[in-house]
Amino acid sequence: MNISNWLSAAMLNAALRNTTFTPPSTIYLALYTSDPTAADTGTEVSGGAYKRLPIVFSAPALENGNQTVKNTTDVEFPIATSDWGQITHVGLRTALTGGNLLWSKAIDNPRTIQSGDKPKFLKDSTVVRFVQ
Repeated sequence: MNISNWLSAAMLNAALRNTTFTPPSTIYLALYTSDPTAADTGTEVSGGAYKRLPIVFSAPALENGNQTVKNTTDVEFPIATSDWGQITHVGLRTALTGGNLLWSKAIDNPRTIQSGDKPKFLKDSTVVRFVQ
């Protein structure tokens, strides 16, 4: 996943400038029809019963030399009551609405969500790594 400008600045300030960083109490998975970019400029899905969902991650573990976390349970979105468009990216956000983008990533297999579809992300499918 790609780190956002907001989180990059917050982490650098906390680690190197002794600036307080308060992590969000809940992380939310968001779906996008365009790249959110590090600047948080993408188009998030809206309408049709869409809402961000909470996502919980495992404790960090070394995988191939990189600290890695994965989602601990399936994340199942509500049934779309209208077409959501082609989902190309996911983002991790600090709030149910608004808030800040933490990380984002292109989906390996973009999918068009139509009315009646129910998108689901399986356990261990959302991965965040610190690449060294």
